[in-house]
Amino acid sequence: MKHRNSLAKQSNAKMLDNDIAEYVGLGEGSSHNLQKYQKVSVIPLVFLIFYEVSGGPFGVEDSVQAAGPLLALLGFLVFAIIWSVPEALITAEMGTMFPENGGYVVWVSSALGPYWGFQQGWVKWLSGVIDNALYPVLFLDYLKSAIPALESGLPRTIAVLVLTAILTYMNYRGLTIVGWAAILLGVFSLLPFIFMGFIAIPKLNPSRWFLVNLDSVNWTLYLNTLFWNLNYWDSISTLSGEVENPSTTLPKALFYALILVVVGYIFPLLIGTGAVPVDRELWSDGYFADIAKMLGGVWLRSWVLAASALSNMGMFVAEMSSDSFQLLGMAERGMLPSIFANRSRHGTPLVGILFSASGVILLSWLSFQEIVAAENYLYCLE
Repeated sequence: MKHRNSLAKQSNAKMLDNDIAEYVGLGEGSSHNLQKYQKVSVIPLVFLIFYEVSGGPFGVEDSVQAAGPLLALLGFLVFAIIWSVPEALITAEMGTMFPENGGYVVWVSSALGPYWGFQQGWVKWLSGVIDNALYPVLFLDYLKSAIPALESGLPRTIAVLVLTAILTYMNYRGLTIVGWAAILLGVFSLLPFIFMGFIAIPKLNPSRWFLVNLDSVNWTLYLNTLFWNLNYWDSISTLSGEVENPSTTLPKALFYALILVVVGYIFPLLIGTGAVPVDRELWSDGYFADIAKMLGGVWLRSWVLAASALSNMGMFVAEMSSDSFQLLGMAERGMLPSIFANRSRHGTPLVGILFSASGVILLSWLSFQEIVAAENYLYCLE
């Protein structure tokens, strides 16, 4: 029995050595060509993750409408612990174990084989492109109140094309530019809520935070809102190969991003529910802008609206980076034609970016509701 165990251990060790040798060979082959490209450091990576997952507190208002202030506040704290933390830890562990582009496609391929890895990659990429088609639509929906011509027709079509072209070019120029753009957009999106916090201090009534009525909770809306706003931590894994020293940078970035996302949800909720009398029926998408007007006036409301609109741009560039580098990683593993592995002089996956942008343009003609329905269907398949 000992002899058989010894042989089994030797056999397993040889298999492990072969697997490691094969993996290191792939990594070495890839990294040799990437020395001239600048890798992503901690701070830009934090904000890329922030936009992959959140983009700010816009969209969390429904949690108050569904369950009231207390459950909304507790929900974003508890759900982050039981869902976001494990998902972020898995992403950190697997991303450091497989520090290459492709992320979850590589994980699934290693566990279940390349067939299921390709299926995962195809559905995820399509889901990401559909998700990205939402952001130009949402951005123009914010602008149409100031520029009515953007509501429909040729002006809206031109605006979609121009906006997509500008943001696609930003992705083409490199992850460094995308990362620093995410930082600027993230700071701009969060600053108005910090101002709201200072203005709201004299008006805060902490007793409002504890309002709850379990008999009137809309559990479906409540849980969907929490899940939607605290998901997608694994998306950043598709560009692990572009991260500087991923074994330390990726876990740190995920940790800091987790804190930023949770605080970025809870702090505005504390302000909004504590400084203004709570009317749950008013708490729907966009209500933070109304609260800003109540607390600071039209100028603060305009800032919140601008921050919400520009947040869509941050989510667009982060999502396109994730989608395009996923295609590059799949091509490096032989799942797609080698042309998808070609890089521009800026180190970006040119063909992957063009494919992702083409998908966004084709899908942007759909309505907001149609895009959301298609995205939710694909997410269920994942």
